[in-house]
Amino acid sequence: MSYFSHYRCIQCGAQYGLDEVRYLCPVCSKDYSTGMPLKGVLEAIFDYEENGKVWKKNRLKPAERPAEACVTELVSLFSPIDTKYYPVLPVGNTPLIPAPEWGLPKLWLKFDGVNPSGSYKDRASQLMVAEANRLGIEEIACASTGNAACSLACLCASAGKKAVIFAPAKAPVAKLVQIQVHGAELHKVDGTYDDAFAAGLEYSARHECLNRNTAYHPFTIEGKKTAGLEIFLQLGKVPDWIVIPVGDGVILAGIHKAFLDLKRAGIVKRLPRLLSVQNETSDAITSYWETGEYHDAAKPNTVADSISVKTPSNAYWGLRALQETDGKSLRVSDEEILRDQKELARKTGVFGEPSCSATLSGLKAAMKKGWIKREESIVLLITGHGLKDINAVSLS
Repeated sequence: MSYFSHYRCIQCGAQYGLDEVRYLCPVCSKDYSTGMPLKGVLEAIFDYEENGKVWKKNRLKPAERPAEACVTELVSLFSPIDTKYYPVLPVGNTPLIPAPEWGLPKLWLKFDGVNPSGSYKDRASQLMVAEANRLGIEEIACASTGNAACSLACLCASAGKKAVIFAPAKAPVAKLVQIQVHGAELHKVDGTYDDAFAAGLEYSARHECLNRNTAYHPFTIEGKKTAGLEIFLQLGKVPDWIVIPVGDGVILAGIHKAFLDLKRAGIVKRLPRLLSVQNETSDAITSYWETGEYHDAAKPNTVADSISVKTPSNAYWGLRALQETDGKSLRVSDEEILRDQKELARKTGVFGEPSCSATLSGLKAAMKKGWIKREESIVLLITGHGLKDINAVSLS
């Protein structure tokens, strides 16, 4: 069963029932238009007292239960809908891999490249397909640079749903092929991710479907929080730092939400510090964190297509996540990303795509700044498999 209680607007605090509103707070989103960060993003609130009671009761005998069962139980405990609606294709429960190769004894890699579509984005798509099952909706639309689209196509195929995808025509070929091989309806947009985002919203406004645009539906954040729940169980504690590749800010918000839920339920006492890593040309959230004033990224142009965003849809919650965790945000270059993609693969055997290889670049930069200490526990989110964009790989 689900212990979901209600939605709460992150800006005005208004509360709504599960079926009272589908996407954004109707009050705060009135003046929203495409080309600006989303206003009125909704946060799922649970019966935290009950969550805590269930956890306390079941955690007393962990040795009697397989680790996988413990992960499934915790994720189910904080799911906004009953897991009976989930598609049959398993998502999540991905490995946490020790990586002491850089002289960091407490460094781990959370490798989501082993998800069904090879991406972290399966976590959000799983919940969106589950919601479509609950509502009896047969079509889901999505805008994406590639990974969210591949993910939705994959999960929709597993559940017999139609996926309608809007992706930049210049997205990596491997991702465009993956979208189509799952039978999705692909619309190549002559423009950027931000143009695709707008096209996806326009389409869903005219069709009977769900829209999976990131942060637009609150379940995209709820899905992406599950990695944080898994990290807590796999480590057996809250890490000091979690390093996150950031484009639109939804994974940043999702990891923040995971530990907020655990803290509200009395399961943990503190939040991990979050390090947001952005490409130097796609740095809207970093600039927002530094100055307190929001501005679009001037001209995103990076080999790390998954974090190439001019207008991050979840900028407001992204800033909140950094502020509430005493986090940091920084920029890295394409040269650093490609260097560390190769280094990561050769030192750990983990082949990540450019966007998530940026976490290693960000970790190195943060240590140089003195933000992260060698003795601290650190988790890098490796959110996508490197085979998704082999043209970006530098072997020189």
